Amino acid sequence: VSRQLKEEIRRGFARLEDPLAGLLAMLESSSDWKGKGHSLGYCITMELQLWIKAHPAVPQPGTKLKKLQARVLGMLSQCPANLLDPLISIYQLHTADRNYLLEHVSHLYLQGNYKEAAMLSIKLKLQPDQDVEKMCTPLLLQDKANLVEEYVAEYPELQRKLLQTLDTWCEPSFNIRDIIRPYQGLSKYKPEKFNRRVLSKLIFRLLERFNIDSALCPNVINQRHLRTLNYLFYKRFVEKTMTEENWADHIQSTVGENRWLQGHLVQSLLRHCDTHGAARWAQHCRVPPEMLPQAVAEELQKLHIQDRVEEVTKADNYEAGKKKDYYQLPIPRENIHFLQTWEETLQCWEKVLQAGQVVGVDMEWKPSFGMVGKPRVALLQLALKDEVFLLDLPQLLEQAEAEGEKEKLPHFIQMLYSDAAITKLGYGMSGDLSSLAATCSALKDTEKQMQGVVDLLAVDKQVDGLSPEHSHEERGARQPEKGLSLLVQHVLGKPLDKTEQLSNWEKRPLREEQILYAASDAYCLLEIYERLCKDPESFGLGSDLTESLVGKQSKKPRAKKQLNKQEAPSPSGQEFQEPRTESSRPPAPISPQEFSVVCDNMLQGLGRYLRCLGVDVRLLDNEDDHRKAAEIARQEGRVILTSGLPYQTLRSQVGEGRCFSVNCSQKAKEQALQVLKHFNVQVSLGDIFSRCQ
Repeated sequence: VSRQLKEEIRRGFARLEDPLAGLLAMLESSSDWKGKGHSLGYCITMELQLWIKAHPAVPQPGTKLKKLQARVLGMLSQCPANLLDPLISIYQLHTADRNYLLEHVSHLYLQGNYKEAAMLSIKLKLQPDQDVEKMCTPLLLQDKANLVEEYVAEYPELQRKLLQTLDTWCEPSFNIRDIIRPYQGLSKYKPEKFNRRVLSKLIFRLLERFNIDSALCPNVINQRHLRTLNYLFYKRFVEKTMTEENWADHIQSTVGENRWLQGHLVQSLLRHCDTHGAARWAQHCRVPPEMLPQAVAEELQKLHIQDRVEEVTKADNYEAGKKKDYYQLPIPRENIHFLQTWEETLQCWEKVLQAGQVVGVDMEWKPSFGMVGKPRVALLQLALKDEVFLLDLPQLLEQAEAEGEKEKLPHFIQMLYSDAAITKLGYGMSGDLSSLAATCSALKDTEKQMQGVVDLLAVDKQVDGLSPEHSHEERGARQPEKGLSLLVQHVLGKPLDKTEQLSNWEKRPLREEQILYAASDAYCLLEIYERLCKDPESFGLGSDLTESLVGKQSKKPRAKKQLNKQEAPSPSGQEFQEPRTESSRPPAPISPQEFSVVCDNMLQGLGRYLRCLGVDVRLLDNEDDHRKAAEIARQEGRVILTSGLPYQTLRSQVGEGRCFSVNCSQKAKEQALQVLKHFNVQVSLGDIFSRCQ
């Protein structure tokens, strides 16, 4: 606003006998103030607010102010959000009769102005005198969950009432249509955004934001545990990728003494086991005998008087037989140290914090199975050439806090990550550091400060070799390897045994299998790094691997491992991703409507972004095999968009130029620009949102 206009406004106020009444008269007779942005009405209102502060006049007579307040209230439901606070302040609405304000808000509500009623209630702090369920239900039906959060934000009692109400709606026997019925014909109603799944997500978000004990919401917790239970049965009996001990740990911690979950456990046992197996697991999980079918209960009686040693031994032999198919630690068992005291940990520091040291770093935490909050690190693994240290983080943090030295552990970890003279090896470091920050808030800036790090996840994307599908075919029925396990298999000859990956890492003591798994996960990084540095060319990497990885680390994890594109081949050997020479012409321009693609399952964000721009997109689901992309591409004439190792397999199954490797470290928008530029797709304004999302 120009200085001249401000001065003119202030002179106008000075000439008015009653500036408050004058402003109202102006706003009531003007239409421009109802629009968005900084209208003239908005500028005048803001100037009056400042003018009143500079000229505290004689207080308005009570009856006169009440009349002005009544007129203002009638306008507030129509005025833009940026005028609410100034008008409430100028006309001192916080001092108005509370019952009168509540009555006005109630009138707005009955007219169907639910959003306006809620916003005015928030501004005037009327929530404690209102029915939280009544106020919030229509907002949730209109997909205004953010406004609901704001409505209860400052009132813990209302937060609890709201969460209890939402949890009641998630009860299996509750009919959600009963809630919707009174609001038939509601404007902007979004039924697809109002179901148990969406409500469950909202409940968990509110529990986390307001730091409320999840026991307040037993229905959503039970449903989440039931999904975990079904997932665990799938991992153990269908996928067969979980050991008995590991599976039993999780089943017990998931089901506990909950009778409802015990009932579902029994049903699942009967579906996946014979009577004898169901009885054995029911005994292991302490299911009350009265909950078991008669045949299982009878079998349980027999188990009490039978010796099961023979069966356990057979199971152990079977597990031991499998081990030879996997990567084995090359160091003796006595060189793996599980550290629970600071005396032991200080000795570990002396060895790790030495210039020139190469350290494999990994972390483990208890799987959350979708529960509230970020996972907290339960174990930190540090591997050196001759030994591995497993740090019991919860125990060490507790001990340090008891001694009044809680900064000890973060200090050590920050020294390790920020020292450029120590090479730290990891796989997917960003996720590990995020969990580390959730475990210890003093470590939240570690990622910004780190130097001398090599994330082998970035190297993995550049290694030529077997795709997960090929390795699956070679080994028959076993699940295809992926991630670090696939890289270990390709570089060192055998995959990692991942059966302990989903262990309960917070339970103490750790089982021997967990200790060996944790040590292997960190130590294999040393062996991979050594092998790749010795012979990078045989893995399709540039000969300057050591220099590009260690000599020029960036502090940002995503940039730190990219090879110099001018010196080294691209990860998948694609010539077309280099800058085009003058002789190679770009393809003829096409519109998004003419461009059809199938996106591999690691590129769903890219797929959705391209669809927004009008491109004909098909997305692979998370559980789909990468090879499905080639089938769809051949049948429907689509271009495959993929990344990393799957590119090696897929490009040979379609015509030249029909498979494109996208940089996975970029965001969806950057990936989309890369794709559009390469295929010369010209997007116009009319293409945006031209397809159903």
